[in-house]
Amino acid sequence: MARRIETKFKRELMPTIIGAGITEQWYFTHLKSIFGYRVKVRPRFFGNETAEGMAKKIAEVIADGGIAICVYDADVSIWNEVERGKLERLRTKYAENKQVILCDSMPAVEYWFLLHYENTNRHFGTSEAVIQKLKQFLPDYDKSEKFLRNRKWVADMCSDGKLDQAIVRAKQFGYESESYSRMIRFSMSLTNSILRPNSLFF
Repeated sequence: MARRIETKFKRELMPTIIGAGITEQWYFTHLKSIFGYRVKVRPRFFGNETAEGMAKKIAEVIADGGIAICVYDADVSIWNEVERGKLERLRTKYAENKQVILCDSMPAVEYWFLLHYENTNRHFGTSEAVIQKLKQFLPDYDKSEKFLRNRKWVADMCSDGKLDQAIVRAKQFGYESESYSRMIRFSMSLTNSILRPNSLFF
């Protein structure tokens, strides 16, 4: 009986990824496939383009006793004052909640991808600008399902220690630069064979 209870507890604490779109969905799907990480990647938790949409999914996950890892682009806070306020309230609400990990990138998740190849935190005015820079290293990169569903782009991006380099670079730059990524809040925990709640926060 004790073993059943322990197994059930661990299953409930398996992190669930919440993301803005198919880029994040396929990225984490491939990470899980390549490295065998214990995370839930379910289509219904993606496509949350607004702070309000993300908040609903976060509430659903933590209500079930799980850990919510919320991945989103922060560039919306530049041009949408209303959405910026909602994102700030979201950060404040969950700042001390260890069931919620907010992993935003400025201007977009592609900046996190770029850190696997280049040591830079220069200003990128738009997500398209950082995508164009990323294409210097991933020429075929495209936000279409046809490209994203092929796990090779993630395998290549994480090969030869590039994931570790991205973690070091993002940590070095911090979160006050014009470009930043809090994806390290998730990625630094991936060095563990099993994701444990206490290993996700630093």
